[in-house]
Amino acid sequence: MKPVLLLIPGMLNTAQIWHRVVPRLEDRAEVRIADVTRQSSIVLMAQDAWALVADVPESRRLVVCGFSMGGYVTLELVATRLVEQRDPDTWALGLVNTSARPETAEGKLAREKTIAAVERDFKRVTVAIAGLGIHPSNHANADLLAEALGIMREAGAEAALRQLRAVMVRADQQPLLAKIKAATVVVGSRDDMVVPPEASEEMAAGIAGARLAWLSPVGHMTPLEQPDQLAAQLKQLL
Repeated sequence: MKPVLLLIPGMLNTAQIWHRVVPRLEDRAEVRIADVTRQSSIVLMAQDAWALVADVPESRRLVVCGFSMGGYVTLELVATRLVEQRDPDTWALGLVNTSARPETAEGKLAREKTIAAVERDFKRVTVAIAGLGIHPSNHANADLLAEALGIMREAGAEAALRQLRAVMVRADQQPLLAKIKAATVVVGSRDDMVVPPEASEEMAAGIAGARLAWLSPVGHMTPLEQPDQLAAQLKQLL
C-alpha cells in the first residue's frame, strides 16, 4: 500500500501551491492536502490537518511536509499528535523553507505593518510578497509570477489577516526538535528572503539524523520554482 503524503501549504497559499509537485509524487504516494485558509491559529490549522490523516494506521507510512507557515503547522502537529503517539519508524517529516523559531519583537512589528497594508490594498501587498518570495532569476517569468499572484488572491485578504495574526503568536518549537526521531529532510534556499537560511540550518542540526538539502536557484517559493528538486527530496522520505 502506498504511503500517505500530507502536504501543508504556506501563508496565502491554497492547495494550488502544490500542483507542480503532486504529479511528480502521486505514483509513489496517496497525496492529501490541508486547507490552512479558514482557521484563526496554528493550533487549529494543525488540528484540521490531523483530521485528514487520523485514519492512517501505523502499518502505513505517513509523510508530513509543510511549506513556510505550513512548517509551523507541521511542527505543531508533530508536537501534539506524532512525536509521542506514533512509532518514529512509521512516519517522516519534510520541512520546506520554514523555521522552528517563535516570532521576534521585530517580526511582530513587521506583521502589524503588513496587516495594515492588507487592509488598505490587498492586491498591492500580493505583488510585493511575490517579488520578495520569487528568486531574481525568475522575476522575468510572467507565467510564474501570474501563478503566484493568482494563488495568493484566491486565498484572499481575510485569510491573510487570520494567518498573519496566527503566525505572530506561534509557539517556539525549538525544544521539540530534539524529540523528533523520525526521518526528516529540511529543505532550504540560501537566497530565501522570507525565512533566513540559518533557520533551516538550526532545524537540521536540532533533529537527530536530519538531512539538510539546499535547492537552487530558488527564493522562498520552492514548490512553484523548483518542483522537480523538491519532489526528489520527498521521494527519499516515501
